[in-house]
Amino acid sequence: MATKQVNNETNLFEAIQQFCSDKGLSKDSVLNIIKDSLVGAYKKKLGLEVSSEADVNVEFSEKNEVVIVVPKKVVEATSDSPFEISLAKAKAIDENAEIGGTVQFKEKPIELSRIVSNQARQMVFQKLKEMERELLFNEYKVKEGELTHGYFQRWINKDTMSIDLGKVEGVMPKKEQNPGEKYKAGDRLKAIISRVELRKDKFRDTGLVITLSRASGDFVKKLFEMEIPEIYDGLVQIVDIARLPSVRTKIVVRGTRSDIDPVGACVGMKGVRIQSIVRELGNERIDIIQYSDNPSEFITNAISPAKPVEVRVDHDNREALVIVPDDSLSLAIGSSGSNVKLAVQLCQFKIDIKSVSQYNEDMTSPEARDRLDKLFNNHVANHSKAVESEDDSKGTPLSEIPGLTSRVISLLQSGGVNDVETLIEMQSEDLAKIPGVGLTTSEQILRLLSESVEFVEEG
Repeated sequence: MATKQVNNETNLFEAIQQFCSDKGLSKDSVLNIIKDSLVGAYKKKLGLEVSSEADVNVEFSEKNEVVIVVPKKVVEATSDSPFEISLAKAKAIDENAEIGGTVQFKEKPIELSRIVSNQARQMVFQKLKEMERELLFNEYKVKEGELTHGYFQRWINKDTMSIDLGKVEGVMPKKEQNPGEKYKAGDRLKAIISRVELRKDKFRDTGLVITLSRASGDFVKKLFEMEIPEIYDGLVQIVDIARLPSVRTKIVVRGTRSDIDPVGACVGMKGVRIQSIVRELGNERIDIIQYSDNPSEFITNAISPAKPVEVRVDHDNREALVIVPDDSLSLAIGSSGSNVKLAVQLCQFKIDIKSVSQYNEDMTSPEARDRLDKLFNNHVANHSKAVESEDDSKGTPLSEIPGLTSRVISLLQSGGVNDVETLIEMQSEDLAKIPGVGLTTSEQILRLLSESVEFVEEG
């Protein structure tokens, strides 16, 4: 019978060792929890509060035996106190025991009542759960913002997905999912660890909630960092991301070296680099945007894939007018306004998009032309005056051309065109290259020039 008890206790320690290995827990920590739980259960057996300071200890012997040790005072007769023992019983433990002395009374848990054993077992399980939860929290908390992968398990309710991450279960609420994606049990998926929290959750009793996301811009950013070596190496930087999940993503990049083409590095030869990311996002449209400090140029890039013929910017009011070819209007706006919404989010400008036909129609109205002129001219008026005052040339001022607004004059002067004589020598294509002018405005400038200047051929 004794041999069987030793084997049971040996098996207990082997089970503890295996448990610690599986859960990544410290053996000493687990043994301490078992000690505390046995002490608490034994105190309850004695009718004491668990928090009482009664001297009760647990020892693990070299023979893998678990024993509870209680110092008991030796008294002459039998006592009802759990911390006193009669001299006769004390002599059975220690033949040298004397009245008034103390003996170490030892009792094996296997000899305790079933109630005490159950109480100890419950306390052990509870404390081990708390320890495991804390370790998992610390492990995953430092992984917030990192890319991970898991396996779809089930729908917790109609909207929330349960994802098996190996050691723990993650959840993906509806707002963090890519709309339209369908999963079957066991399907592998990638996601970003969005939040790691210790809080009560109606779906689990562990208190550890790991929220995953496939809908955030950070998820796309991590995919780019993983797939594009230049981004991982720091040769290309991701400046900003704007995203409408399952519809379109715009990602702004810039190179850290002059010999690096950031857009080309992300796209790759024939788009091979970006294709894996597009597939991961369910064929979501991705636009790679070249960053620029010049708002006009940045807006031009951000409105991609449409190619504006002109962009007018009001820096003070953070507004911009983008003029696109007639056949590119729907492309510039995007499905349900998606393209322009993302461009606005990136540039932080209110963007008004018009086709060339709409713009020309607006310009036929003096009132509309006046409103447009006021909207985009206030911020350049002082600049125009300053340039005119600094212009020491003897050429005819551009202000002599009827209908030429102060905004356009300022743009021309910024491009080095300071007088009518210089303007006469320029072609429409040359004017269109001046920042902020564009082809449409250049043609209007030359039309106003031809209406006000009489050209004389020299013989």
